Formats: sequence, C-alpha cells, structure tokens
Amino acid sequence: MNIEKNQIDALDLQVTIQVAADDYAPAYKKKLNERKRNADFKGFRKGMAPMSLIQRVYGEQALYESVNDVLSSSLSGFIQENKLRVVGEPLPSEDQPEVEWKAGNDLTFKFDIATLPELSLEISKEDKVPYYNINVTEQAKKEMKGNMLRQVGSLEDAEAAGEEDFVIADLDQEGKSVEGAYISVRNVAGDAHARFVGAKVGDSFSVNVNEAFTDETDRASMLKVSKDELAALNPEFNVTITSVRTFVAAKENQDTYDKLFGEDKVHSAEEFDAAVAERLASNYKQEADYRLSKDIRNHFVEKAGIELPEAFLKRWLLHINEGKFSAEDIDRDFDAFAADYRWQLVRDFVMGKYDLKIEDADMQEAAEAYAAYQYAMYGMGNVPQDMIRDYARRLMEDERQVRQIAEQVEDQKVIAALKENITLQSKKISVDKFRELK
Repeated sequence: MNIEKNQIDALDLQVTIQVAADDYAPAYKKKLNERKRNADFKGFRKGMAPMSLIQRVYGEQALYESVNDVLSSSLSGFIQENKLRVVGEPLPSEDQPEVEWKAGNDLTFKFDIATLPELSLEISKEDKVPYYNINVTEQAKKEMKGNMLRQVGSLEDAEAAGEEDFVIADLDQEGKSVEGAYISVRNVAGDAHARFVGAKVGDSFSVNVNEAFTDETDRASMLKVSKDELAALNPEFNVTITSVRTFVAAKENQDTYDKLFGEDKVHSAEEFDAAVAERLASNYKQEADYRLSKDIRNHFVEKAGIELPEAFLKRWLLHINEGKFSAEDIDRDFDAFAADYRWQLVRDFVMGKYDLKIEDADMQEAAEAYAAYQYAMYGMGNVPQDMIRDYARRLMEDERQVRQIAEQVEDQKVIAALKENITLQSKKISVDKFRELK
C-alpha cells in the first residue's frame, strides 16, 4: 500500500492510493469463501461448488468489495493520521485513471479531499450588534384594533357587493342549474369581476365561468360537478344574485373583549387600548428578537471570514443529491447554502468555546414548543398538555425531525451565549423603518 499526497491549495488536496494485489488478497479470498459456503448451484450440494465457478459468478463483485474495504480503511486512516477536518467525504478525482478490475492486478485510485480552515474567533464586548426597540404608535394601535375587531366580526346582509364582500347566486343555463353558489367577489377574474362589484339582490347577468373562476377545483365545487365533468359543460351561465353579504367588524363590548383576550380579562375601552398596546409590543419584540438573532449570526460569520472549498462543495452536493438536483440548481442556491454552512461552523465553534451541551430536557422542551406551535397554526390554542407531549413524542421518533430540533436548540443556545458576551446597542425605530432594514 502506497499513499501519496498532493496539496492543491490551502484547502484542497489530492490523494493517490496504490493498492497492491497483496493488500486486498486476504479480503478477496475471505469473501469468495463466504460465497462458496452459501452457494447453491444446480448439480452441486450447497457449499460444494468448485471455486472456479464461484470466481466466475461472484469474483468481480467480491474483488470490488474487498478493494473498496481497503480503500475506505486507508482513507480513514490517512484522514485521522493527518488530523484533517474534511468537508463532506472524499470524492473520486476527475482524472482518475481507468481501472482494470482483475484479481491479482495492482490498482491505482485518486481521491479529492477538501478541508476546513482552522477557526479562531475572538468574542468580547467589543463586538457590537444593534437591538431595535420598535415604537408602538397610536396609528399602529388603531390598525391592530380594527384587525382584531374584524377577526371576531360577522357576515351581515349588504345592499351592494364590494371588493371584499361575498354574494350568493343561482347559476342557470339550459339543462343545468346551480342554487346558492357562494362566491367571493375578490376571487372573480376577468371581465366578470366588474359585474359582481356593485351587484345587488335581484341583479342578473351572464358569465363565462371558465374565465371568471380559473381554478378548476373551485369551479367544480361551485357548479357541484367533478373536475372531469367540467370540459363537457357549456361555460356560459346566467347569474342571479340572491344575497349580498359583507363582513362587519365586531362592536366593542364585553362579549368581544372576552373573545379576544379570554373571559374577564379586559373590561373597558381603556383596558382594551392597553391590551392592544401590550400585544403589539409583544409582536414587535418577537420581530426584533428574530432580527437580533439574524444580525448576530451575520456579524460573526462575517468576522470569522471563513473560506470554503467552493468547487469541491458543489461537486459533493451534486454527488450526494444525484438525480435530485442539477448542477444549475446547485449553482443557483449555493450562496444560501454556503451562508448556512459558514454559520454551522461558527455555531460549532461557539458550542465548544462555552462548553454548551444539548440535554434531553432541551430537546423535549423544543419538541413540545414545536408541537404547540403546530396546533396553534390550526387555531387550536388551548390544547391539553398530554396531547402536546404525545405529538412531541412522535416528533422525536422521526430522525429528520430530531436533527432539525437539535439544530434549533443549538441555535438558541449559541445566540443566548453570544448575547451574554457582546454589546447590544439599543436603537429606537419606527415599524416602517424596521421593516425596510435589509
């Protein structure tokens, strides 16, 4: 066995491994004997087929496996001996010589290996990152009040349909009629849109439903047919408005306060104003905290100045995603991948620097938080704890979900540690200016 190293640049190297026949011969013989013991050929008792037959049938595969085992062991030993921090895994070199897979031959293989630079990062109070305090304005409170009141509002009859209203209509043509179709004016497309805006009860007009309702699933549902039946339908219908419904915001009263904040929490217009301001401030804080995490991440990724073996990384990504992505796909998304990869390296450094650990309790807490968030997304805000724990348990049985949760926990721990050790510069800002930040 002979291994030669050729350092291409600071991060890339090529390794040439010359495998002599004696290096793989013992493994090759062992694999053939294993196959012989289990071989079952017609005309021979099990395990009694001649070795010449075993070699003819299984020789090439056994040779490939035995040489591959030697290569894998040699590469691992080379990486460990040289203490290399490798990117991904070694890849066959693009100038790999043709291999004649024949037992007894000496074989030569070339591999490309990419390494990571040593990361040394000073973290101190000299590192300054802005923390934005977003002003709660009267205009913002007014808008939020309106949104919250509409949230618990109701549909009521209206005289004429507006852009945000709904109509109930009968649709008729020769041989086909649909009663009580529920139509959102906003979703009507084409020339028909203008006919629905301003429509009143009793108004009647013709509509090409293919042009007015372009989504086939919605159109089939409205006409009460299957999607397969749509093509055979005459698209021209006469529409007669039977009802116009508009969404009316709820009035400020105790019932509305209870719906918005829970029973007996808010009792007056003044308390409503204070509760809205508090919720708005909480929302702004969440946005500001997310922005802070992003800015801390960007600050230290930029400060670390990590060089990456980009050409190798692109090859490796193409290799491990064979058939899923093209080289063009990887080129297009590479900058985002590289930014995440650099942050991962910084995150690993900080975890080591401050001896941060992920405990089982951290994973359980994060899984339960994710489960509660998922329920909330479906409007289920007061789910019993045993349901949340059961959902979290199922999440922790999914290896992919476990990796994602572990990364989230690492992010949280690293950001918390960095916040403790740097200077946060408090800055007041309007919500409009905040959202203009890049």
